[in-house]
Amino acid sequence: MAATHHLVLASASPRRLALLQQAGIEPERLLPVDIDEAPERGEHPRSLAKRLSRQKAEAAFQVLRERDEAEGRILLAADTVVSVGRRIMPKAEVEDDALANLRFLSGRTHRVYTGVCAIGLSGRVRQRLVETRVRFKRLTRDDIRDYIDSGEWRGKAGGYGIQGLAGAFVVRLVGSYTNVVGLPLYEALALVEGEGFDIHGVRRALRETGETA
Repeated sequence: MAATHHLVLASASPRRLALLQQAGIEPERLLPVDIDEAPERGEHPRSLAKRLSRQKAEAAFQVLRERDEAEGRILLAADTVVSVGRRIMPKAEVEDDALANLRFLSGRTHRVYTGVCAIGLSGRVRQRLVETRVRFKRLTRDDIRDYIDSGEWRGKAGGYGIQGLAGAFVVRLVGSYTNVVGLPLYEALALVEGEGFDIHGVRRALRETGETA
């Protein structure tokens, strides 16, 4: 019966969806929600990642309840924060943000925190926080210009996506690579499996569907 439980991803991120698909999991639906992502005064980056992931999960779960669609569904949400020390690097929405971020990250070690939150069939909230340390090489003007021209920085925490051109900037990475992409797979799947999501049953069902298509 567990295999009939449906996974809802509270995100519009194509990277998080692709990571789940890479792990053989196809969410039933995407249910992104809009929340205020501004850090509170003096808030530590790791606390921000945990708080926002929980708020996203709770807001999306409330939408399911209002639609009377929460039964039989497990909800997964995540939020990624990039920081140098306690300095939180903004999500790059305009070119000036991306330029400032890349110049500041050049030659430095930064930390990537992702808060992962799952709400299970009982409505219980479970969370994990994952931290990865990343060191960039010293970026040249051409490195930065090429990356800005690529447009890969748009909407990215810290102004870069490691799965693209910026992967060549990384001198050292300590921790989870998928965390830097936006969803630490081990921790995310452990959370939903702990809430009764039958990962292996879902994979088998997807394979059977593909075979009969």
